[in-house]
Amino acid sequence: MLADLPTPCLVLDRTILARNIRGMAKALERLGVPLRPHMKTAKSIEVARMALQGQPGGITVSTLAEAEYFFGHGITDILYAVGITPQKLDRVAALNASGARIIVLTDDPGMADAIAARPEPVRALIEVDSGEARGGVHPDSDLLMNLAARLGPRLAGVMTHAGHSYAARRVAEIAAIAEAERGAVAHAATRLRHAGHAVEIVSAGSSPTARHAENLAGVTEMRAGVYMFGDLFQAEIETHAIDSIAVTVLASVIGHRPGRVLVDAGGLALSKDRSTEATPHDYGYGLALDLDGQPGYGNATVVKAYQEHGVIAADPSRPIDLPVGGKLRIAPNHTCMTAAAHDRYFVVDGDRQVVAVWHRVNGW
Repeated sequence: MLADLPTPCLVLDRTILARNIRGMAKALERLGVPLRPHMKTAKSIEVARMALQGQPGGITVSTLAEAEYFFGHGITDILYAVGITPQKLDRVAALNASGARIIVLTDDPGMADAIAARPEPVRALIEVDSGEARGGVHPDSDLLMNLAARLGPRLAGVMTHAGHSYAARRVAEIAAIAEAERGAVAHAATRLRHAGHAVEIVSAGSSPTARHAENLAGVTEMRAGVYMFGDLFQAEIETHAIDSIAVTVLASVIGHRPGRVLVDAGGLALSKDRSTEATPHDYGYGLALDLDGQPGYGNATVVKAYQEHGVIAADPSRPIDLPVGGKLRIAPNHTCMTAAAHDRYFVVDGDRQVVAVWHRVNGW
């Protein structure tokens, strides 16, 4: 039972997870584009198998530790969606020599040369900037063509990530960014094909744009990850509802102060992500929920996060009437960051009964 678990720990509601997976699948089925789920948030083979829905499709990862872990559990088609470096290329080559099909990402001429020079077959996507200005080349740039020429037959396609969709505040804004994302990567693919290059993969996506895209013409796959779990920030940008948040942190009450409740989940257990600060509803470091994962404490939020202490400002209309040792759950601002501190999920199915323990792969 949840009440018997050591705290702080990570709780995953499998029923909500399954519902979130079905919702994204339906959204993309409508547009006729397959999903390559991003496992950077979940980092769990059990979640990956649910996300793949029993199909043999590929996944996306953000660390080579994830790639090694998932390959070790039988998944071979893996996109490593972080710019590759020479040292990491050696690890990729070792995986591919063992039977994996790891596709790497680059926007750098030197790395394109290094990929092309590998004796082992390593294929790459060229990263395209669709407006975030983080990584990638402009779809109209000469550099795009230069990279393709350097990669030669190692070119697998193009990829973009509209991370700036997280700055949107309305569905219409997200839909517009999704269209710009699609347009940029599809245009890059068209230019390359017109120049005689084979472009197998045209990859786009983020959870917001995958959910709210209206047209994916020219895209061969979408990537998304946090949609599986949801979080308070996703709720604020209308990508998820609060009751669709699948992951919470279980915490114990360790003290009381006037209008405040102290818990044993602080910055390490919750993260210090404050992404909802810029949204209409600031949830501090997380929203306090009752042991059933319901908002039984009103708007009680974690207003301070020390290393191992969290301070909850109680909602005067819904007091947290728990003794020291009593337990509650906290919904996170940013599930990816919160989950990263934990090595396992305690799995429930819509109630307080723990039905499984699923381990995570952390590190790099």
